[in-house]
Amino acid sequence: MKNFHLYAITGEEFHPRKDVIDVMEEALQGGADIIQLRDKTSKKPDVLKKALALRELTLKYDVPLIINDHIDIALQVGADGVHLGQDDLSLEEARRLMGPDKIIGISTHHIQEARAAQEGGADYIGVGPIFPTKSKKDVVAPVTTNYIKEVAAEITIPFVAIGGIKLHNVDEVLSAGATRVCMISEIVGSENVQQVCSQFREKLKPYQPVNLIVNGENHELHVQSIQELVLHFKLKPNLIIAEVDGEIVDRDSWSHTPVKDGTKIELVEFIAGG
Repeated sequence: MKNFHLYAITGEEFHPRKDVIDVMEEALQGGADIIQLRDKTSKKPDVLKKALALRELTLKYDVPLIINDHIDIALQVGADGVHLGQDDLSLEEARRLMGPDKIIGISTHHIQEARAAQEGGADYIGVGPIFPTKSKKDVVAPVTTNYIKEVAAEITIPFVAIGGIKLHNVDEVLSAGATRVCMISEIVGSENVQQVCSQFREKLKPYQPVNLIVNGENHELHVQSIQELVLHFKLKPNLIIAEVDGEIVDRDSWSHTPVKDGTKIELVEFIAGG
């Protein structure tokens, strides 16, 4: 699936005087890179109408659209995938209905559920609720950032932290090992949705991996400079020549030579003759 970092979920009860499509477009303009339609109360024709509008919107911004629960609507509007809770349709049955190429996300609350979702073929998992939240009814007790640490240490499919995450506590979530976060009320209930999303993107920047081509191979790494890259591979700096996009970089400049998605790097180790 397409990589993502800022996951926005609809929550119309938090903006009763604003249209859901307008709110989600503001989120996309602020940097949200995946959208979920979550509507537990509307009649199915109304959910379908919103899904069709959001499908058009997400195609415009080239981001995935996920539908919560309603697999039939997801298929009807050509959504990118569905998100399911622990008490919803089984992952196996959802995959049978959705097909091999659609995204299926699963909510998890402890490591056993995370393992089961990964083994069952989920494309990503939700991890939470991290903190107390009022965005969802009948929610389980907070799992705390300890669950993030467990998942980060063991689970290899993408995971997104959710539940009570705010601008003032997201650093705790990221420091625990999350690189993707999801919010409902903190985004859609804010007075300036675009600005809040932009602020979350800034918070996320230091924790986002970059996709690099190192010595001809693709790597997704949490490094920000050539110096960090050399240390990541446990190379001896005094024995390395670093070439970035075809140009040799002086060793004294490694620490302030940034790397970004798509950078081509050659790290050549040499051994002096004796």
